Amino acid sequence: MKTIEKTHGRDLGLLLLRISIGILILFHGMANLNSDYTFIKSLLSDIGIPEFVAYSVFLGQIIAPILILIGWRARLASLVLALNMLTAILMAHSADVFTLNEFGGWAIELQGLYLFGAIEIFFLGAGKYAISTKSKWN
Repeated sequence: MKTIEKTHGRDLGLLLLRISIGILILFHGMANLNSDYTFIKSLLSDIGIPEFVAYSVFLGQIIAPILILIGWRARLASLVLALNMLTAILMAHSADVFTLNEFGGWAIELQGLYLFGAIEIFFLGAGKYAISTKSKWN
């Protein structure tokens, strides 16, 4: 009986992790759909990267969260999300990596939570409450 409880608890925890990370990142992606990616384009052009690369954010903030939410290729999608967050931290928040905010918390704690949540999904997989559970990428 204890084994069944542990399995359901683990899978339910993974589902809640996927839902929270997926939905919260998706909000950012939906907001970016209404913009023309000007901010991201300017960050890229400042370091010599072509502006069209800004549209790859669409993968990390729209496609990957949807895949994470439904549990289809969640490991692969979480890898895309983690790379997206790492890029965002390095490009837009690098000055804050070793900084505390006015409340004593890490200045980039939100970005850190998204990054480490994506890494957790990558290592743990989607769990059994997912559309696809047979692939090594889930």
